[in-house]
Amino acid sequence: MGYQFRKHYTVQEARRLLPKIRLWFEQLDRISGRLRKLDRRLSKLLEQGRDLGGDSVNEFVALLAQARCLIQEFSSREIVVQDLERGLIDFPAILGGREVFLCWEKGEDDIEYWHDLDAGYAGRQPL
Repeated sequence: MGYQFRKHYTVQEARRLLPKIRLWFEQLDRISGRLRKLDRRLSKLLEQGRDLGGDSVNEFVALLAQARCLIQEFSSREIVVQDLERGLIDFPAILGGREVFLCWEKGEDDIEYWHDLDAGYAGRQPL
């Protein structure tokens, strides 16, 4: 039987990544907040028919690039981001010979749940 993912995490491996993941989400939250503010400012300028450019646009593009790099941290490790705003991620794992996801959401202290690949959040079960 073939697996969908190349990388599979043990619970311990996933847990060791949580400090980094929490930091990445903190950074993404800050970037997202700043992007929303800039978007409101730039949208008002566009409504007024003004040409855009300068520091605000440059900052917007730089923030998007930073967010992309942070998101790449997840994908390069085959960690699946299910909901970026909620901080909901899945780690591919093998439990009982089956490929599943270890599930974690920002704000949870530990990785305590798993679910089948096609079950989603509603199918979470305790480890």
